[in-house]
Amino acid sequence: MTPTLVAILGIAIMLGILFLRMPVSFAMLGVGFVGVVIIEDVEAAQHLMAADIYRQFSSYTMAVVPLFILMGQIVFRTGMSEKLFAAAYTWVGHLPGGVAATTITASIGFAAVSGSNSASTATIGAVALPEMKKYGYSRRLSGGAVAVGGTLGILIPPSTALIIVAVQSQQSITKLFQAALVPGALVGLLLLATVFVMCWFKPELGPPGPKTSWRQRFASLPGVVQVGVLFLVAIGGLFAGLFTPTEAAAVGAFGAIVLGLIGGNLTWAVFWKSIIETLRISAMVILLVAGAIVFGRFLTLSRLPFDLAAWVANLPVAPIVVVLVVLAIYLVGGAIMDALGFLVISIPLLFPLITGLGYDIVWFTVIVVLVTTIGAITPPVGVNAFITSGLDTSLDIVTVFRGTLPFLIPFAVALAVLIAWPQAVLFALG
Repeated sequence: MTPTLVAILGIAIMLGILFLRMPVSFAMLGVGFVGVVIIEDVEAAQHLMAADIYRQFSSYTMAVVPLFILMGQIVFRTGMSEKLFAAAYTWVGHLPGGVAATTITASIGFAAVSGSNSASTATIGAVALPEMKKYGYSRRLSGGAVAVGGTLGILIPPSTALIIVAVQSQQSITKLFQAALVPGALVGLLLLATVFVMCWFKPELGPPGPKTSWRQRFASLPGVVQVGVLFLVAIGGLFAGLFTPTEAAAVGAFGAIVLGLIGGNLTWAVFWKSIIETLRISAMVILLVAGAIVFGRFLTLSRLPFDLAAWVANLPVAPIVVVLVVLAIYLVGGAIMDALGFLVISIPLLFPLITGLGYDIVWFTVIVVLVTTIGAITPPVGVNAFITSGLDTSLDIVTVFRGTLPFLIPFAVALAVLIAWPQAVLFALG
């Protein structure tokens, strides 16, 4: 059996056991290990499991993962997210669909310090859903706004997904964060515009809330300052070259602790819960990276990615057609399994294909993360939709999925803009 055939068979087996509900990390570890044994030998596979994984996890860069996660957990558990929502409401709550727009605005702010779509959905949704119910908002719009707002957590820095892709594909975390800023802002603005347009033509979907005075608006700004300071110090310092990614994450986590103590909301119990949740999420992410290392080495030894790239390069179609087909694969993959898991699986196979066609890897990474993000609000997996439904027992999952449908339009518009105009992603890199 040729190495290429072994790789194809390995991918098929892995997909099969994934549909049997085995965790992605274990599926990649098992298939990758056995694949290396078949192509090389047991000793090579053991060396890979020991030396390569140890080398990756002993890397200074890997500390960025638990530190940024800790920052987001402390922000969540010390009530900063509720202040963020209250501040956003005083500014846009009186507009058509104002509470839904507040939900998305607060999601943008929380995404800037959480790095997780599920955390953003759960945190903002817990505050927003009761408010929208109070003002008689459409249940579809309520569920849709919370679910789509949470997707920004995987796109806006410090996105955990961007960190993992950077580590696995040996890219600069700083460059990916810089490149994601404009796309993240673009998607956020388009989502807000969608809410306003929908509620302008159908006011019954989202009635305006009470109008606030300018004094109330300015009085609410201290609720934004804490999150703003964290983002400016950690991410701003990273972009300015003052910190490495790991140092920026450490500064952000420390800053969140200091702000929590100053505000009097960071008790020992809250801190302990933040640590436990950080350990749980970090362990999941680290296992994903371990599985990706083994599975990626297996594919490299088989030379399947390079053979695939060479075959595609000789196809009588324009390179952009290949890119669109690959993006369609990511769209389907993100819809049928966890977005981060699918990203990790696909990197060793599809990224060499795109770079072989001459496309910028940073641009492609941001585009891919945006596409797989859509999977968080589409069936059958739709993690954000299920989280939203779980926050309100009167909000069934079908209603949430139907509520997300109009928001697929702004995602499509953003994707078209970024594909047609790559500089929207790359100009921040200089």
